[in-house]
Amino acid sequence: HYPLRRQRQMCIRDSYQPITRPEIEKIRGVSISKGTLDILIEEGWISLGKRKSSSKLWLQNHKLDPYVLAAKRDGYRSRASYKLIDLDRRDSFLYKGARVLDLGCAPGGWSQVAISKIGPMGKLVASDILPMLPIDGATFIQGDFCDEIVMQRILKEFSCYQADVVMSDMAPNLSGVNAVDQPQSLYLAELAAEIAANILVSGGIFVVKRFHGEGFDAFVRYRRQ
Repeated sequence: HYPLRRQRQMCIRDSYQPITRPEIEKIRGVSISKGTLDILIEEGWISLGKRKSSSKLWLQNHKLDPYVLAAKRDGYRSRASYKLIDLDRRDSFLYKGARVLDLGCAPGGWSQVAISKIGPMGKLVASDILPMLPIDGATFIQGDFCDEIVMQRILKEFSCYQADVVMSDMAPNLSGVNAVDQPQSLYLAELAAEIAANILVSGGIFVVKRFHGEGFDAFVRYRRQ
């Protein structure tokens, strides 16, 4: 049993219709990364409508970001891929045959790296409430993993309901106010940690993005126990 509850508003589409900017702004506590936004815009999932000057400036700076340029060159869906590559280069947790769960996976940058590392003998299950284009060798489950039905679908993909690695690059919609963003980041990290505690094998690896701030050190100490 997974007693997970999220008190937030979500906009989950049942049909493949473009999502407008006002609808995006209704979403609470859901990560829409730069890479995800690019993919959804390019594939016609999101309609930005008339852009403000600040949005145009962000898009211009985003396109010139060296990691964005590198991702396009190397075929990755987001700049976040290099973050996971660096972590694995240091700790070598993505190995051949590993069973991996990628939470908050869209647009798929981390999943791309993971599938290339674990090989055909491995197992990668990726989940997000947002859509994700297919990745060869990966199983994608769209939905809120706090929903019992969605969680059961994820578990059934793993032998003995266990994984070797659980990773989460989830982040809240940033407001720019640290007192708001940091607690939301902690909340998402705790959700991912609870899933990891239930599904990881003994000695398994949990990789999570977590903003620095109040509660960070306590979170790390507790999860390392």
